[in-house]
Amino acid sequence: MPYNNPLNVYKGPNSVQAYFDPDTGPPLPLVEIPQRLNPYRQDGVRIYAKMMTMHPANNVKAMPALNLLEKSVIPGETKTIIEYSSGSTVISMSLISRVFHGISDVRAFLSNKTSLTKLRLMQFFGLDITLFGGPSQPEPTDRRGGIRVAEKLAEEVDSVTNPNQYNNDDNWKSHIRWTGPQILRQLPEINLVCAGMGTSGTMTGLGTFFKQAKPSVFRLGVCTAPGDRVPGPRSFALLAPVEFPWKSSVDHIEEVGSHDSFSLSLDLCREGIVCGPSSGFTLGGLLNYIEKKKAIGTLSDLAAEDGEVHCVFLCCDLPYQYINEYFDKLGTEYFPSIKNEELAGVDLYRYDEAWEKDATVVFPLFFDVKPVPVYEILLSILKLDSTNQKGLENMVALKQDVAIIDLRQPNDFAKFNLPGSINLPFANSTDASPFSDPAVLASLWPKLDARFSSPDQSLLSIQGKRILVLCYDGDSSRVATSVLRAKGYEADSLRGGFRALGNLNADAFQEERKGSTGQEDKLRMIATREVELTTPS
Repeated sequence: MPYNNPLNVYKGPNSVQAYFDPDTGPPLPLVEIPQRLNPYRQDGVRIYAKMMTMHPANNVKAMPALNLLEKSVIPGETKTIIEYSSGSTVISMSLISRVFHGISDVRAFLSNKTSLTKLRLMQFFGLDITLFGGPSQPEPTDRRGGIRVAEKLAEEVDSVTNPNQYNNDDNWKSHIRWTGPQILRQLPEINLVCAGMGTSGTMTGLGTFFKQAKPSVFRLGVCTAPGDRVPGPRSFALLAPVEFPWKSSVDHIEEVGSHDSFSLSLDLCREGIVCGPSSGFTLGGLLNYIEKKKAIGTLSDLAAEDGEVHCVFLCCDLPYQYINEYFDKLGTEYFPSIKNEELAGVDLYRYDEAWEKDATVVFPLFFDVKPVPVYEILLSILKLDSTNQKGLENMVALKQDVAIIDLRQPNDFAKFNLPGSINLPFANSTDASPFSDPAVLASLWPKLDARFSSPDQSLLSIQGKRILVLCYDGDSSRVATSVLRAKGYEADSLRGGFRALGNLNADAFQEERKGSTGQEDKLRMIATREVELTTPS
């Protein structure tokens, strides 16, 4: 049916229905694959991907789901839909049942060998999941399997419908209704159509359509290699009990293994044809067949009047739910390495610039200051050593509701520390910043996380208090602050750490030697401004 929506816009109360309906939108894209993925382009072979993934449900099973539910749902009576499905069919049904039929109770029966990623995806779309042991692709007639259990439940309860993609002819007829006509309209010169075979519905429908509409089109089915597994399709042996008329719908069947399926899918994705392993599987079968025809010198038998062989294969779903399987099947050599991979699994908590405080802000927030200006306190810390410790203690005292954690090593802590500090020696003066050396961060963060996740007796005193964290350069304390905040503590770090204080006082010392009060004036302005900004009105 020709569509009348060139701008692909859907409005009104039935907008989403129109969006899902193949009759009201443009045909799904047909894309010729890049020449670098077609080793037979110089032989006159052109290969096109039919992007079934571009339907709103993102997979080829949207067409059967539309047709099956249209014919099996009884308005006013059907309340629950049950389907045994490895994923794509029942996910499409969950969407279409809501959009077209207002039914939200869709239940998926499937193998307990289904990946956790796919299970989570099905939960994401609101499916009620029941797992079954035994073969991942049970025989439709096996009473011990989930296919038969779904059938039986629908037979016993009037409000339950089991569309049953495995023996319901409305499965394969959907491709006569929509997929086949789209392809022929888009590529009238087509010479070969290729699809994978699981329920065999896609190939049965396409094969039946082209036998009627253009009998010269060669119909190529693809099955999994014996003993191997690709998500979706089946081995030839498992097609035996399938009751669809698939045998009369194919002219030849190729077998493809999982490694080729995943690697070809990966190649397609990286060249812009984003699709899952079953799409690489189908392309693999097509390439195998073309190679055989070329080897025996009969490739030209498939050619059209223009001398070229126009081939279409179906891209059935997307790769994202199979990402872990790509790595398992192909190995790391197919993928770029990750630099600084040691950071994966560490430094997991958020940061906030507001948690880093300047020295001029820190003192009035964490110390009761005797009637001495803040800038004079800073200027008194000239060498950051024990000779200045007593003088500082005479100027400031730690507030009751705060705590200070000093991450420096014990020797440096003993030389000088802010009054009331607790020493937790996680940082080293010779270490690079944890933000410039991944090894430092990978070592530091787990120690901080473990320590603050299960605080011992020495940390009981910080419970419920606002915490200031210090270190040599401010970076290790910044990491510690992120961890503490994640554990529920109100923590801040001193920007630049003790080195910043040292630099600040070195500048002040130079100004003092010149007889200038410029640095004092600068500190006085900074202190006044920062304290005003951080003091509640």
